[in-house]
Amino acid sequence: MQVSDFDYFLPERLIAQFPPAERGASRMLHVDGAQLEDTWFRELPRFLRAGDVLVFNDTKVIKARLFGSKATGGAIEALIERVLDQHHALAHVRASKSPKPGTRLLFDGGFAAEMVERRGDLFLLKFAGDASVLDILDAAGRLPLPPYITHTPDDDDARRYQTVYARDPGAVAAPTAGLHFTDALLDTLRQMGVATHFLTLHVGAGTFQPVRVDEIAAHTMHHERYAIPAATVEAIKAAKAAGGRVIAVGTTSLRALEAASQQGLLAEPEGDTDIFITPGYQFRVVDRLITNFHLPKSTLLMLVSAFAGFDAMKAAYTHAVDQEYRFFSYGDAMLLERAAGSGLPG
Repeated sequence: MQVSDFDYFLPERLIAQFPPAERGASRMLHVDGAQLEDTWFRELPRFLRAGDVLVFNDTKVIKARLFGSKATGGAIEALIERVLDQHHALAHVRASKSPKPGTRLLFDGGFAAEMVERRGDLFLLKFAGDASVLDILDAAGRLPLPPYITHTPDDDDARRYQTVYARDPGAVAAPTAGLHFTDALLDTLRQMGVATHFLTLHVGAGTFQPVRVDEIAAHTMHHERYAIPAATVEAIKAAKAAGGRVIAVGTTSLRALEAASQQGLLAEPEGDTDIFITPGYQFRVVDRLITNFHLPKSTLLMLVSAFAGFDAMKAAYTHAVDQEYRFFSYGDAMLLERAAGSGLPG
């Protein structure tokens, strides 16, 4: 398929620049093949039943953007892609000239790092001093809002561009489908007998990387690290055995679950993945998907087209534009049913 097959027209005014005034007060489009239903996210409980398993990504967004200069002068910006250990991180670096190995970088707040080596498009940075990378980011970093959100991050973004269940710091972008959930809604679902379980996939900046090829088969996906706890693995296996449904909250949860199941149901509960899900993929774990609306020509739009059906997603996005849904990270949600024939037999 061609990347152009996943294009659609989106008026700029429909790109949500701010979250709704109240968390969870978003609209939701239910997509079941050709059937489209306009509803509200607060009505999610009526689509679920006891025995269902919701799987959330509990990654926590870090203040991953650092500003400063080279020791020799010249402004520099670093976006931490992955924290490797207490003092090392992989980063995207923007500067008038790319720093060479051994270059000393001076960041706001009096922090310093050395550029150790290039690793593809990324730079390995070694931070000086006793403070850990996460401590430095907490002290001097800025929240890395997506490029289509144009305002400077503020205190409200620090609270709202984070799920209520975020636990494990490491993401440079929020798993945005989870932004709609409130503690009250989670309590309601649990009281209904819907199980809530977690995994961790630290979302990287590659999630916003444009596809620069015409044929989607030629695209190379970025790597992301995931970990699925034993309790989540057991809950999913039990639900599958009992005829329950597995609902992934967000594409990151879905990617982790499917990546872990390439050699058997959740056979690899921890690892790195560059799984690229496009139409024709046979899903092994996930029965339903809660997600936001995705960028034109993006790998995530390809993923949801694989899940719910190419024609169904074309119609759903046309409908969402016509009905003026709010798009992208701070926008509205979809509940997608897996298309017939897109899953492996149980």
